[in-house]
Amino acid sequence: MNPELHVLGQAVKQVQYRQHRALDTALTAVGTTLAQWDALRAIGRRPGASARELAAATFQTEQSFGTLAGRLLAQGLIERTPGRGRRLEHRLTPAGDRLLTTGEQAADQVLAAHFAPLDAADRATLLRLLRTLAPAPAGGTAPAADTPAPAGGTAPASGTAENG
Repeated sequence: MNPELHVLGQAVKQVQYRQHRALDTALTAVGTTLAQWDALRAIGRRPGASARELAAATFQTEQSFGTLAGRLLAQGLIERTPGRGRRLEHRLTPAGDRLLTTGEQAADQVLAAHFAPLDAADRATLLRLLRTLAPAPAGGTAPAADTPAPAGGTAPASGTAENG
């Protein structure tokens, strides 16, 4: 056992957990959950994407994403249209776009506070180190790596595997 690595792993988990909780609390206050907002964000960034693509972008299984998308559809936040073959394409409705924007504002505030102790250079170093540990999959780009940092120079919010 290497205690130093265990402490490092626990520290990463603790930071992610605190960020996740703060984001979920802020997003709940504006009428959504972290899982729902993350799905809306992925659909907004990839209009017309399939459930498989969106599940990968939000770190969920296809089944979990399908259940979540069904709830978003029932709430009038997304629409699904037939694509090629059995593919269903996902797009935001105007209500979904409004909730995404409101959620982005809430997330920006949380992330700005979360990363405030780090200056721009430290945030850039942290992002570089994290991307070293979580490289893009072969032949593609990792979902978090292909998105710009939100306003304020903070790192992208983490995805979630919850259905929210």
